[in-house]
Amino acid sequence: MISNDNHFSDPVQHSAIEVEAHQSQPAFQITDDLNQLLEILPTDIQVKLVSHPRRNQLVEVVLDLGRRPEARFPGTSEYLSDTPVSRADLDYCVERVGMFSGDNRAGIEQTLHRISAIRNRAGAVIGLTCRVGRAVFGTIGMIRDLVETGKSILMLGRPGVGKTTALREIARVLADDLNKRVVIIDTSNEIAGDGDIPHPAIGRARRMQVSRPELQHHVMIEAVENHMPEVIVIDEIGTELEALAARTIAERGVQLVGTAHGNEIENLIKNPTLSDLVGGIQSVTLSDEEARRRGSQKSVLERKAPPTFDIALEILERHKWVVHENVSETVDLLLRGRQPSPQLRTTDESGKVHIARETPPPAAGQTTFRSAPLGGNGTLRSVSSSNWRTSGQMVPIGLKRQEVSELGIAFDETTSSPLSERQQFDRLLNESLESLPLASLEPVHDYATSGTASYRQTPGPNGEDLPLHVYPYAISRHQLEQVIRTLHLPIVLTKDIDDADAVLALRSHLKNHSKLRSIAKHRHVPIHAVKANSVPQMIRALQRMLQMEEDGVEEPIDLHLFSNEGGEDELEALEEARLAVEQIVIPKGQPVELLPRSAKVRKMQHELVEHYRLKSSSFGDEPNRRLRIYPA
Repeated sequence: MISNDNHFSDPVQHSAIEVEAHQSQPAFQITDDLNQLLEILPTDIQVKLVSHPRRNQLVEVVLDLGRRPEARFPGTSEYLSDTPVSRADLDYCVERVGMFSGDNRAGIEQTLHRISAIRNRAGAVIGLTCRVGRAVFGTIGMIRDLVETGKSILMLGRPGVGKTTALREIARVLADDLNKRVVIIDTSNEIAGDGDIPHPAIGRARRMQVSRPELQHHVMIEAVENHMPEVIVIDEIGTELEALAARTIAERGVQLVGTAHGNEIENLIKNPTLSDLVGGIQSVTLSDEEARRRGSQKSVLERKAPPTFDIALEILERHKWVVHENVSETVDLLLRGRQPSPQLRTTDESGKVHIARETPPPAAGQTTFRSAPLGGNGTLRSVSSSNWRTSGQMVPIGLKRQEVSELGIAFDETTSSPLSERQQFDRLLNESLESLPLASLEPVHDYATSGTASYRQTPGPNGEDLPLHVYPYAISRHQLEQVIRTLHLPIVLTKDIDDADAVLALRSHLKNHSKLRSIAKHRHVPIHAVKANSVPQMIRALQRMLQMEEDGVEEPIDLHLFSNEGGEDELEALEEARLAVEQIVIPKGQPVELLPRSAKVRKMQHELVEHYRLKSSSFGDEPNRRLRIYPA
């Protein structure tokens, strides 16, 4: 065991560097009393298991009426006999175990084995699951420092991963090594074994049995009121009443150590029955001012109360645990759509404990994404030429088309006659939609991971180091994040004006917000105003912040920025408008009429035309109303 005066050093924040503990864990000591479990099984099955080479790894024996008996080991299982299990075999086993409780569980006195029954409608036993119970000493070496803090600990993990085994060891360490008054609420006699005398694996800890599973919450309160414990240990908190009883105990200053079924904290947040263990969830309506400050909707989910448990452990494997040192902070981050940064603790073959800090995925604005969809292994998925929209990129028109456009002449390949202007434009549009070579889909350099971006490495407008931290006010945060991601701008959105290098605000709201102007002036933070919550306005404002316009830096337009849903009709209409501007309106100085579109799609086309700083108008009657683009 790791001694009381030795604690783990704190890992480096937000890094994947492992921190090695100064002492190593001793080898685990395992006590399983396996022979006593084998004695309740039919003779032919006993003989098979006694000589089995993987006997020490046995997890459980399954006996179902009319089926062959089965032995289960980690990751595999095998049949123990070709003879199906008979009713006499089941009766033989039932006679040799203790009484089955209300949850159809029984045990063998002074052992940790658990025998669970499956019954038919008449109540007769037609199946048994004989699970091996093992007392493993030394399992909590990697969390010994957390146990000694006196904070309440909740353990999560899938069934069979070792939660109860760790719980038993924690109870023993608290009682024997830390000399605390520990009471175990043992509903199924799984922690301290069957019978009136508890198993030695729990040390000096006391055990309270529960007559019926539905009365567990009563026994929890009774333990606090009658036996003056310093620590209460509970296995499988599963009902709302038990979660409420756990909160009552925690509020009385008693340390809680418990388990719940669920792989991650997110499972508890989404579970209305057990969400109170992590503080409970409630819907809150924000004021207009607060919603603008957060850049969120007015109705949001927030934590209702302090969590019952201070620390949460996610047991991924027996030697790999995720540690959330502050449950309230983790829950708050998850409810705001951000990822926490928990510890990852592992033990190697020599018993040394390693601690690493899991780095959360970078926030929006920090990571650059490839325009094309990513496959499962991080490579570009193949895009067929007919399905051009899935690529998400507009490829520059080929050399031949540029030459033809410069000459202003195009010919029909079949008749060799000159094409009209509309025919030339339709041909360019079709060629653009059909020819998107995969070779042009180059990976984008990731600013967040490498520290470089596709733009020049210069300081921000006030000499700040990139990335630039921007505080948005009354601006659509979702659209702003989309622009930053798509254009790969070295900008990070912040919700705290103290961390901001610049403020981006809607002009109409800025006039009436003297407090924001005074704070920005006091902190010497420049304010950039936009006239409308539109994509072109956002693009220009962000480019001004990065001083990109003065240098003539022009990035290829990603039409997904102007599309609401990214549907085929929307992208086709936007591509039509882009070609009209780039091939006719700008080079030739001629107005162009586009094809009739719906009002929603016309609005997207107007925004795209505004990006080129051109004017456009809609004319005609529905359903033939269409856009006309004018030269500058």
